[in-house]
Amino acid sequence: MSQHSLNAFRLDGSVALVTGGGSGIGKETCIAMAQAGATVRVIDRDGAAADAVAAEIAGQGGRACADAADVSDEAAVENLFANVASEAGGIDILVNNAGMAIRKPSVELPRDDWEKVMAVNMTGVFLCSRIAARHMIARGKGGAIVNTASIMGLSGGGLYPNISYQTSKGAVVNMTRALAVEWAPHGIRVNAVAPTYVTTPFIAPLLAQPELVARIKAMTPLGRLAEPHEVALAILFLASPAAAMITGHTLAVDGGFLAQ
Repeated sequence: MSQHSLNAFRLDGSVALVTGGGSGIGKETCIAMAQAGATVRVIDRDGAAADAVAAEIAGQGGRACADAADVSDEAAVENLFANVASEAGGIDILVNNAGMAIRKPSVELPRDDWEKVMAVNMTGVFLCSRIAARHMIARGKGGAIVNTASIMGLSGGGLYPNISYQTSKGAVVNMTRALAVEWAPHGIRVNAVAPTYVTTPFIAPLLAQPELVARIKAMTPLGRLAEPHEVALAILFLASPAAAMITGHTLAVDGGFLAQ
């Protein structure tokens, strides 16, 4: 591989916003993008967690700032993104990683819980994408958006009931396609990753069930769960110039889970 090809994975001079950046996949994505040369805005509802990630990046010689925000709060997102665009000169990359799950049987799931999940996982992705795209379009230099979907957005699950999460992630998969087509004339690429079960605090209740973990591993050809940095590197690729001809795609990072 030539040096020119390796440079295609660099993000030097780019401004990257990562929601849900305070832990798990989001944290590793912030670190990876900073290491690739981007200036990173770590966005999380947990401001202290975002601060800690930004401090870790700074300690490694990278550039990062932290912001506390709820992605389902349109006014807050509008203000935050406007401030970032003004301070940094624009927005080049958005990673919609913030998410939540309420794992209950469908017949027992309260509507309020359904709407909480949709507000973050589906509406939050739309709001952040739309606001970022407005800034990207106005600047006229294109951009890249990467959404965190899930293997549960491409399958019916079956290991346990999780209807609101599965529905919201399925919506993210098709939202990714639709926005990619709509914004392609502006040079904005929109892609997604669909991770399998990843060893993060997000699935801590599942990791505490040895029999369930064993079943997941048995359903995965590579025989293990994913690590957060493995998903982060896929996100980095889709956000980088190396993926310049890729848009509207959902990349499974699943150890072969969906291949069976």
